[in-house]
Amino acid sequence: MVGRNRVIDVAAHAILILGVLLTLFPVYIAFVASTHPPENLMGGRFPLLPGDQLTANYGRVLLEPRTSAGRISAINMMGNSFIMAVGITVGKIFVSFLAAFAIVYFRFRGRMFFFFLILITLMLPVEVRIVPTYDVVANVFSPLNTLLRALRLDALLGIEFNLRLSLLNTHAGLILPLIASATATFLFRQFFQTVPDELVDAAQLDGASPMQFMTFILLPLSRTNLAALCVILFVYGWNQYLWPLLVTTQQRYQTIVMGIQRMVNAAESQPLWGETMALALLALLPPVIVVVALQRLFLKGLVDTEK
Repeated sequence: MVGRNRVIDVAAHAILILGVLLTLFPVYIAFVASTHPPENLMGGRFPLLPGDQLTANYGRVLLEPRTSAGRISAINMMGNSFIMAVGITVGKIFVSFLAAFAIVYFRFRGRMFFFFLILITLMLPVEVRIVPTYDVVANVFSPLNTLLRALRLDALLGIEFNLRLSLLNTHAGLILPLIASATATFLFRQFFQTVPDELVDAAQLDGASPMQFMTFILLPLSRTNLAALCVILFVYGWNQYLWPLLVTTQQRYQTIVMGIQRMVNAAESQPLWGETMALALLALLPPVIVVVALQRLFLKGLVDTEK
């Protein structure tokens, strides 16, 4: 029996090690490619050992890489991606937490209807609603202008309503349209329903207001769920490509994912694969740091079902 358990343990560890190697091998290939000049990677025989262009390639990428949109440093692109990822993470968690709190702890007519309406949005990805969302961002007050004209207030007051505000080429335009999350709302609602009713009764007996109950009881209890959602939503925001591509035309708002694609098309003769791989590895670092830093809370938030 002991020998059989040992065989099972060895086989399990071997499978895990094999999985790790298969996962890390593409990362190693990208690192090797980032240390070679372009001509070494275009000859048909890919090197498996690092080259001598490590400092040169990473130095050019960090300071002033060549992209199809011009020259912008990886530091600036990573800064834009970081602002966008953090803004989306904080916004989604804030909105979803309040929405789930209202659905669970407030008894109002139609609350389940609104909850299922939120869940229906899971079937509408960003690509489906990209055109109306872009129209709203390009002219924030367009729905208000339409409503004012429909009510004929312009004729009554003798004023032509043509309010204009564009969020194109702004960090707010990158963040605000993506801060609603049906998934986060659903997860928070499911967790809030596991909180014992005795905590609610005790808070009411102590004279705590709903906001105090949410801040001092629910928020600390949701620590692991918050950590799990922070990891998922940060990676989601960091990897956004289509939406930043649409709402940004100025180079200074370019994100790191956009930079990778534009660097591939930067050269007229052959792609700058060494610098492109260097930029891709730099883009990999912030999500990895977030996952490693919140690893324990992330796993606990996914598997913990205790009340």
